[in-house]
Amino acid sequence: MKTIIKITFLALVTSFMFACGSSQKENPVVQMETYKKQVSELNKKIEDIEKDINTTSHETYTGIKVPVLTQVLHPELFSHYFEAAGELETIDEAFISPEVNGQVVHISVKEGQMVKKGQTLARLNTVVIEKNIQELDSQLSLAETIYKKQSALWEKNIGSERQFLEAKNNYENLQIKLATLKAQYNMSIIVSPINGIVETIVLKEGEMASPGMQFMRIVNIDELFLTAQLSETYLPVVKKGEEVTITFPTYPGIKMSKPIHRTGNVINKENRTFEVQVKLDNPTGVLKPNMLANMEINDYNNEQALVVPSVLIRNDMKGSYIYLADKKDVETVARKQYVTIGKSFKDKTEVVAGLTEGDIYITDGYSNVSDGAVVKVMN
Repeated sequence: MKTIIKITFLALVTSFMFACGSSQKENPVVQMETYKKQVSELNKKIEDIEKDINTTSHETYTGIKVPVLTQVLHPELFSHYFEAAGELETIDEAFISPEVNGQVVHISVKEGQMVKKGQTLARLNTVVIEKNIQELDSQLSLAETIYKKQSALWEKNIGSERQFLEAKNNYENLQIKLATLKAQYNMSIIVSPINGIVETIVLKEGEMASPGMQFMRIVNIDELFLTAQLSETYLPVVKKGEEVTITFPTYPGIKMSKPIHRTGNVINKENRTFEVQVKLDNPTGVLKPNMLANMEINDYNNEQALVVPSVLIRNDMKGSYIYLADKKDVETVARKQYVTIGKSFKDKTEVVAGLTEGDIYITDGYSNVSDGAVVKVMN
């Protein structure tokens, strides 16, 4: 058969060359049209020969059965996941700002230091406040003595009511002023509102601090949020409490499974997405805020799916197909079976039409067979 094809092709080429040589003196336009027609006829004949090769079994030409491996098709669980990228965010984070104006006289911590809730971080200058407290203490002591004497006299109906009320009012006002000064004194001692790590210290000793001015930043990375934005098309399948698989490009060896902590209740009008958050434990502190992470979220399951390796699925003008191994008389032959494919995940593809349970499909050697080729199963 190969000899016939070669002779036919050589005859066609020779004919073409002869035609070219015999028409050298023709009009160039007519000559060009003649060549085009001859090329078209040659292409058609080559296509017919190729089709004949493809539709004739491998054994016809070689006399050798194609060795293949096969597998019986059985229903199995098929799950599909989609990936979403997100960033890690802190759950507990504090931007420290003083409550009163004052000069920073002492900073008790350093950047990177662990601190506890309520621990002193820094102190502001309190010289003036301390002097005012001392003066008020003296005034309050005198006012208390006068008030007690006036109260005792008033109980004995000695003295006027006005003297008693003035003494009482003066004593109570001084108490309020002293409490205010002590509160201001306490505000000059800056303490940590959370457990965490001192990330940044903006001011230095000797500089002025004031309310609203950032002094320090403290972060707690024992727990973090992984936040991602998902297309609104996933709203029906993404639910709170469902497990997701999380990986980190920075640390390929870290992989964890966590439930979805929260799904957003508002769709972003700009990009048609909603927010999803997953809470992560981070006892070793290896994960950092703003680190990138990926989530694999399940959006489809079929417990009775017909699944084949994706690499086995090939395509031609008619669609997708795989090769099955069918018994034909005493031989086993390859059969091209067109299929309708569903979802694919990693190296597996679900076949939704074209295959049935018990079909035997070719897993190795499929690239060496054609429809109708005689094969030898090597399982």
